[in-house]
Amino acid sequence: MAKVGIFFGTDTGSTRKIAKMIYQKLGGAADKPLNINRVDAATIKEYDLLVLGTPTLGEGELPGLDTECEAESWAEFLDANESLDLSGKKVALFGLGDQVGYPDEFVDGLGELYDYIADCGADFVGRWPTEGYSFNSSEAVDGDEFVGLVIDKDNQASMSEERVAHWVEQIYAEFAL
Repeated sequence: MAKVGIFFGTDTGSTRKIAKMIYQKLGGAADKPLNINRVDAATIKEYDLLVLGTPTLGEGELPGLDTECEAESWAEFLDANESLDLSGKKVALFGLGDQVGYPDEFVDGLGELYDYIADCGADFVGRWPTEGYSFNSSEAVDGDEFVGLVIDKDNQASMSEERVAHWVEQIYAEFAL
């Protein structure tokens, strides 16, 4: 059976909570979620299938990129692993954002993570519809879908568990678990 790893960056703990929810919904198909600031590229490469999550801060960037954020984020990992090779790996992404507070850069951090991981040669699964969200612009939109699951705990918290459940079913099938 393929080995599934869940990795996340977080600034307030919300992304960690969603990562744990995904882990629970995968029902033993994945290892426990790990904070990206506690692993290296070798750890990531141990997994055949990856679930990667990120928050979005302020103007839409990944935490730590072009900011003074000292939070647990992807910034240090990305900087330290510029030549990460994820060829042959299937990757599902999820991101958190605030569509009311930041409608012009909603979940842009998810789009930034997607671009970085795409440059590493990964194959993606887990696209998510944009229906049900209200925003002006997002770097995480490709065509008429988000590049991964989008959670808005600030404005649609009551929808989080249902969205995670549906998305986990989707990626379970796309991962062929």
